[in-house]
Amino acid sequence: MQTLYLIGFMGSGKSTVGRLLHEKLGGSYHDTDQMVVEKYGEIAAIFEQKGENQFRDYETEMLKETASENFVVSTGGGIIERKENGEFMKKNGLIIYLDTSFDEIGDRLGNDPVRPLWRKNDSEKQQLYKRRNKLYAGLADITVTTDQKSPYIVVEEILGHLQ
Repeated sequence: MQTLYLIGFMGSGKSTVGRLLHEKLGGSYHDTDQMVVEKYGEIAAIFEQKGENQFRDYETEMLKETASENFVVSTGGGIIERKENGEFMKKNGLIIYLDTSFDEIGDRLGNDPVRPLWRKNDSEKQQLYKRRNKLYAGLADITVTTDQKSPYIVVEEILGHLQ
């Protein structure tokens, strides 16, 4: 199995689907956000104390530790902000985009205080969503729509694409 990289906007289900996909396929599982937290501390604190650019450096560093085969990797929503990350994922695996509507994201996240970029006003969040969705779509080898679907159904759809 080649490495599978899950991309998508925050709240699209990358971590949940990644863990379930890993349970079905075996191999190793990594979550780049969790890797950053384990090595450098909470993401919100990194954003506040060191800024988004420093967080993106950490994120890229963690991504590069996932180059082996037999990985399922859940990435952070902004991993695609750096072109080098998209190129790395393309070179080292298959990119699966969990496509989720802005309204569904809003329902899932509500007023989540843990996600620094979700604290912005609605207009800024929508601009971020639109800009990133173009990047996700451009990188995706497989796209799965997640609206109104359980993580289990999303995993089954991904497995169907992989066969």
